Amino acid sequence: MIRDFRFQSGETLPELKIHYRTLGAPQRDEKGLVKNAVLILHGTTGNGSNFLRAEFAGELFGPGQLLDATRYFIVLPDNIGHGHSSKPSDGLHAHFPKYGYRDMVEAQYKLLTEGLKVDHLRLVMGTSMGGMHTWLWGEMHPQFMDALMPLASLPTQISGRNRVWRRIIIDAIRTDPEWRNGDYETQPHGLRIAAEMLYFMSSNPIQRQKEASTLEKADRALDTFVASTMKTHDANNVLYALESSRDYDPGPVLESITAPLLAINSADDLINPPELRLLEKEIKRVKRGRAIVIPLSDRTRGHGTHTLAAVWKKHLATLLKKSER
Repeated sequence: MIRDFRFQSGETLPELKIHYRTLGAPQRDEKGLVKNAVLILHGTTGNGSNFLRAEFAGELFGPGQLLDATRYFIVLPDNIGHGHSSKPSDGLHAHFPKYGYRDMVEAQYKLLTEGLKVDHLRLVMGTSMGGMHTWLWGEMHPQFMDALMPLASLPTQISGRNRVWRRIIIDAIRTDPEWRNGDYETQPHGLRIAAEMLYFMSSNPIQRQKEASTLEKADRALDTFVASTMKTHDANNVLYALESSRDYDPGPVLESITAPLLAINSADDLINPPELRLLEKEIKRVKRGRAIVIPLSDRTRGHGTHTLAAVWKKHLATLLKKSER
């Protein structure tokens, strides 16, 4: 629990709850600094438990694996507005403070330093929104970590098609008469549009065609996803989560990142399309930065490739080796 948390908007919460999960235990070096802590950050509408699935934890956290939980202290927070952390649906609804990505990173920092007494990170990594947070960590707390690995993200302000699909969801919720300025009793229809848009953006066309090779199968797949989302998501939470990206723009001070940074995207990512070549352009401004775009293959899943550790873990191994203290 963070007391009297002040948001960049000027709003405050007397108590900001940040829920988290940990694996392993912290270890300190001869100077007393924690030397084995790893912070892993989830994407929009997700939570820390996303990283406990077989495709991620099963590839990284087991005995002898790259982030072996018997050797590393792994911290998996639910960010502001997500999971079991403080969020609009807890009761404040649309009166919840308007949070941004920098508020989320600062809450993560307070969780580590004040809550868990972690004064140094071996690695910060994140997927999608968590990848964007990783870029911000490198700028906001440049001496705090040994290495950074943002996945499925770009170090530029949300713009172009990436902004447009977010606006479609935001407008669908805010202009829905059933939303009632956030004080609805049942989920507004705009949440259904949000679910459909999230389904559309999250994978690649080849995999979608394999999974839904007929009209009937495509409708069934979409209906199943939407039905699940309507049961597990809240319109205000989704609205806030998407609007929170408004303050994301690491571009102006990329040169301030000093830790080794490896950015990994996939070529079939609709949210961060490689043809823009923004990653290749901006990574040149990061002193110890490197970027990899994984080619389309049977193993990639568009934007969702970020959680398939088997596809990119060899690159993580290289980063860990190069950033050893």
